[in-house]
Parts: sequence; structure tokens; C-alpha cells
Amino acid sequence: MSSKQGKILGIDLGDRWVGLAISDSARLLARPLTTVAAPELRSFLTDLVQREVISTVVVGHPQTMGGGKSQQTLSVETWFQHLQKAFPEQQWILWDERLSSQRAAQSGKTTTRAAKLRQHAVAAAFILELYLIFQSRIRADDEIGH
Repeated sequence: MSSKQGKILGIDLGDRWVGLAISDSARLLARPLTTVAAPELRSFLTDLVQREVISTVVVGHPQTMGGGKSQQTLSVETWFQHLQKAFPEQQWILWDERLSSQRAAQSGKTTTRAAKLRQHAVAAAFILELYLIFQSRIRADDEIGH
């Protein structure tokens, strides 16, 4: 499947919870989708790719502020490799996610468990939104011949 077709999925991988966001069909807007328990991710993705045409998956790549690797970076890279092998029909992209979780935490009060879980999906939407903006700028540059 070409990466030009289908929606784009954004993933914010955590040790316990995984936030997911999805683009619209035009690949212009990102919206929070849901948060799933990390052990349920593969099953959830299997169901999702059967219901939706997902051509690209953008996974938040946590790095230190200096661009280095942390234990969480290594964990995400391991997850990424496993998921890429499990879902070879999709294009998989690691995308810098620095500050996405902090931005999600600042987006609203999180007094309930449901609100705290939703923050993971909001973080995934921020990651996906930045990727979509980047892609739209590439398309715009291509259109004007840069």
C-alpha cells in the first residue's frame, strides 16, 4: 500500500499506557483516538487496521532535551521494531516527541482517571499534528518548486 493513501495513526508509547491519535482522510487534522493498556496494543492495532485504512504509523520517539537516548528511548525503539514486523503493510516512522506529554498535561485539568488516560491520546495527537504540519510544508515546498 502506498503511504499516499489511508489515514495516519499517531502513537505515544508508554510503559503502562499507549495513547493513539488518528488523522482525517485528507491527512490534515489529528484527533485523539483512545488510550489502551500497553499489553493490549497489538490486539488493538490488529482490530484497528481491519476497520480503518491506515497507511502510516507515526510513533513518538522520546529523546533527552540534548537529543540523546534514555531508557524510555530504548524501550520505544524496541516496541517500534516489534510493531513494524507485526504490521508490515504500514509505513512506520519514529518522530521526535520531546515535550508532547508535557504539552498534553498542560491542555487541561486531570483530576479523574479518565482524564488522565485521555492525556496519552492527546499526547499522541500532538505528535501526529507536528508530523502532519511537517508533511504539509514539504508538499507546499514541492508545489512552489523548492
